[in-house]
Amino acid sequence: MDKVVSTAAEAVADVPDGATLAVGGFGLSGVPNVLIQALYERGVRDLGVVSNNCGAMESGLAVLLAAGRIARVTGSYIGANKEFARQYLGGELEVEMIPQGTLAERLRAGGAGIPAFYTPAGVGTQVADGGLPWRYDGEGGVALASPAKEVRDFDGTPYVLEHGIRTDFALVRAAKGDRHGNLVFNKSARNFNPLAAMAGRVTIAEVEELVEPGGIDPDAVHLPGVFVQRVVALTAEQAHSKMIERRTVSAPATQGTVRR
Repeated sequence: MDKVVSTAAEAVADVPDGATLAVGGFGLSGVPNVLIQALYERGVRDLGVVSNNCGAMESGLAVLLAAGRIARVTGSYIGANKEFARQYLGGELEVEMIPQGTLAERLRAGGAGIPAFYTPAGVGTQVADGGLPWRYDGEGGVALASPAKEVRDFDGTPYVLEHGIRTDFALVRAAKGDRHGNLVFNKSARNFNPLAAMAGRVTIAEVEELVEPGGIDPDAVHLPGVFVQRVVALTAEQAHSKMIERRTVSAPATQGTVRR
């Protein structure tokens, strides 16, 4: 089945207001920027986003966030995104913060058809006991807090029950993909992308390199095409447009210093 769609705009044309999205990437790595931009240009609003973070350096999901298009975020990291923090603390945005490993497993479980699982992460904290602020009232108070979760003992160790995540759509970015939707991710971009792709009922992948079926060694496939419904081939310019979040350099050696 040829799953290639000609443009990103066409690929996201049926994403409605209020849709839930699982979005791959971490920081600036592996973020489906082209698909996110296409959603922004469509003007879609009130989105529920499941992603490790909500964009950085005015890129990725930060584009939708700054435009007020996101209503709820399920994630594990706010980081240096000041607009994310401002909207959350100001009561404009509902945010469910959960441990990063739990988030990854909730996405994977949802995609694998597993409704829930037990994990020790969060036991003895507000993650399990409830009370984490999901929405502030804009005046420093909590308007909506997380509920308590079931905790069960296994062999003398307490575990908290977490539910798998399924979303209406998923947006991911891959280094290589074929027309059947088989995907390969490059290094750290293979973070939340496969998991987000599994969680989406309709998964849309932007790929830096499109190859014909058979062009990817089956042993090299990171995500099989059964999880992908649409593929968008990026232009060379789009594929090579990658920002650097933090530039670091080594201090120059002191004159006369001998390096060994």
